[in-house]
Amino acid sequence: MTGADGRHVFDAIGMTRIVIEDGKVVEVGEPEIRFCPLFKKLVGMGDITPEKVRENIEFRIKDFGFCTERRVVRAKDYVTFGVSEILSTALANGDLEAAVIAADGCGTAVITEPALLQGMCGRISGLVETSPLQVVLDAVGRDNVIDPETVPLDMVKGAELAYSKGYRRFSVTVAVAQDAKILRERYGDDILIVGVHSSHTTCDGAKVMFDNCDIITACASGRIRAEAERRDVLVAGNKIQIYGVTDVGKRLVLSKLESIGRKPYAGEPKDEPRPLIEY
Repeated sequence: MTGADGRHVFDAIGMTRIVIEDGKVVEVGEPEIRFCPLFKKLVGMGDITPEKVRENIEFRIKDFGFCTERRVVRAKDYVTFGVSEILSTALANGDLEAAVIAADGCGTAVITEPALLQGMCGRISGLVETSPLQVVLDAVGRDNVIDPETVPLDMVKGAELAYSKGYRRFSVTVAVAQDAKILRERYGDDILIVGVHSSHTTCDGAKVMFDNCDIITACASGRIRAEAERRDVLVAGNKIQIYGVTDVGKRLVLSKLESIGRKPYAGEPKDEPRPLIEY
């Protein structure tokens, strides 16, 4: 039985299973990935070990109240270029009316404020399970989540909620290829579908993702990278690459790159996660 801060589960930092209960890290699994260039750049983490993962998560809990009622909910860009940065910029520029996201304390939510989106998503990844956090629900709005009592993760229902609120130009982040297909069939080209947390994507799943998503992040997936080689995509970065797949996806990725004075990837040496995951 957990207390006010609840239970939260992630597959993050090298695809490591992490369980947080009442503001304490109670479980850290074995990392599938031993090196991530993003964590090397941001926090100086070389080899990813359970001990370093625990230390990083404990720092997040202390620093911004990660998975607790002390959660800081608004923020500026954390990295110069990532999915949350692309989407928050698109919200600020009016390219999107809303974003359907998944975050600790609210589960699947509909967000319209750029700083709130960045605060909730900029420093988290790989959410598997979460519990209600009142500080988060107060900020997001209880009518903007699927269920404030159980805070489930369901991106298709999140899209239904956004549509029921009258939004037509909204984004949805998906980690499951079938969700991308369902959303594209249901909403057509009106919505922006963004593939995230893709490390465990299978070969068939990668094809479905590229057939249905506008933007995809490679994470540590060898399958996503291989499929990208066969597609006409705009590529950003040489570490955790992000792909603009459709015309609108390419435009948003390019717009964000230009806003920070960078250009698309043009064949520079890559610095990728190791080992890449081949599902």
